[in-house]
Amino acid sequence: MGLFSDEPRRVRLESTVDLGPTRAPWSLWADGFGKLGIRALQIIVVVILAAGIIWGIQQVTLVTIPVTIALILACAVAPVMSWLRRRGMPSVLATILVMLTSTVILGLLTWLIVSAVQNQWSRLYTQAEEGFQSLIDWVNTLPIAPSPEELEGYQATVTEFLTSSQFGSGALAGAGAVANFVAGLILMITVLFFFLKDGPQIWEFLLRPFRDENYARARRIGDKTVTTLGSYLRGTAAVALVDAVGIGIGLFILQVPLALPLSVLVFLLAFIPIVGATLAGIIAALVALVANGWEVALIVVGVVVLVNQLEGNFLQPVLMGRSMKLNSLVILIALTVGALLSGVIGAVLAVPITAVAWGAVQVWDGPHTPARWARPKPVEAEAASSTSGLSLS
Repeated sequence: MGLFSDEPRRVRLESTVDLGPTRAPWSLWADGFGKLGIRALQIIVVVILAAGIIWGIQQVTLVTIPVTIALILACAVAPVMSWLRRRGMPSVLATILVMLTSTVILGLLTWLIVSAVQNQWSRLYTQAEEGFQSLIDWVNTLPIAPSPEELEGYQATVTEFLTSSQFGSGALAGAGAVANFVAGLILMITVLFFFLKDGPQIWEFLLRPFRDENYARARRIGDKTVTTLGSYLRGTAAVALVDAVGIGIGLFILQVPLALPLSVLVFLLAFIPIVGATLAGIIAALVALVANGWEVALIVVGVVVLVNQLEGNFLQPVLMGRSMKLNSLVILIALTVGALLSGVIGAVLAVPITAVAWGAVQVWDGPHTPARWARPKPVEAEAASSTSGLSLS
């Protein structure tokens, strides 16, 4: 310990430097940034799991799509099956009766469509040929009209494509799609038969793993699913029928060819919300343009718009109910996602599946109690908090 020793200075430095308490490594996840990281990891895991489920469903669409359609159809006729069971009719007999009645209705409708097409096809073909020739004559009067040599080149290109191996492979792919459709249709009918006959027993079997509150929640979600799918399909079918009848009457009055097949097409496309009605109107207007001229086509467009506005503003809220009403933005997003995943079938099934998911949220904590995060904030509490905030300020 000399005069020039640095011991006092080192002591002073140690006394002034506070290294703070030693923190355990896991404590880094307890602050705000750590909680954000945990939430981010949870979201990543959920997204990966959802992507895996969607990928698996896409690999077996030949099974999942028919089963889903069968479930929706079974939910739609569930009230009829319940009424027949309450009258003492055996489940097998009630199922056969419902399926035979549906088959007879579909067969009669198909026969009417085929007959109408056969009776009016020659007339429509002649009118379409005349209209196409008139269109070509009008195009030839334009300054940018293609020359006869260019038209012959276009025709040669189309002929070459039709005789190429690429078109043949496309035809084979189309034949494979038809085979898959037939297989899916057979599977859907079979699954629908068992859903109608043994639906309550199947549901009770699926509820066996649940106990207490989980059992009650699963039963609420199941009942809500059946109600939602049934109400959605019956309401959409009623709205589509009104659209088809209204537009069909307009087409018959205007003497547009293939009025009955076009009405059926309107009925089918109405099951695709928002987009289906627009597409049906475009097709009907094109047929009227080819067969009757642009004046009648404009009137057809007016009829389609009028019928769609009437059913959208007056009929649909009554038939579908407020509980089935989804925001238009949600419907558009669901349609886009469904179309990207499974094409037209995905677009048709996207909205009812979304409605089922929202219905499950609405009964998550009770028959009329949504999940906690989906509950609206009470107006009284919000007003009180704003008043207290003003008083404090």
